[in-house]
Order: sequence, then C-alpha cells, then structure tokens
Amino acid sequence: MSRVRDMFISGGENVYPAEVESAILEHPAVAETAVVGVPDERWGEVGRAFVVRHLGAELTSEDLRDFLRPRLAKYKIPAHVDVVDQLPRTGSGKVQKSRLRSMPRTRKAF
Repeated sequence: MSRVRDMFISGGENVYPAEVESAILEHPAVAETAVVGVPDERWGEVGRAFVVRHLGAELTSEDLRDFLRPRLAKYKIPAHVDVVDQLPRTGSGKVQKSRLRSMPRTRKAF
C-alpha cells in the first residue's frame, strides 16, 4: 500500500499519516510509530497512532497530544494512541498497516 493510499479523511479533511508520524517521531520518548485511519461515527475516520517508546521512556497520551498541538492541525492529532512493544512488519521490514487497522482497541492504550 502506498503512502497516498494510506491517507484518510477526518471531518472532510485529508490526513496523511506520514506527516503525523513525522511529528510524533520528534518526541524524544518515541522510538517508532505508525498512524492509521479508523472508523469514527462523528468524523468518518480519526487517527490511531501506535507508538513504540524508547527503553525506559515515559509517555502518556496527554503528553503526546500536548507535544503535537503546536505541530499539527487539531484534526490531524490522533484520537487514539496505543503503546506497543513493536510494530508488525513484513518479511522485508515494511510496517503492516492493514494488521494495525484490524487490531482491537484495548484498555491498555494510553
């Protein structure tokens, strides 16, 4: 899947995950991230970020959202943030965003 096809529409606005991922990666606690669009009754789709933290780093969803506010438009800030140990990858190392989209939401999300 190409980067353009990863785009999702939130409240009538185009959101490109690569832009959101770049902003998230600027946070010093974040080692890796992937952003996907997930269905939302009000906005059509919203962002869901999967974040791998650096070993020993602390990060809450509010810390991340506060960090992103001056960097991204409000509609681009992920509505859901999940901390994961690693991102699912193909044999060639590409992140499997289709697997991320289908992952159930857990209360463990931060």
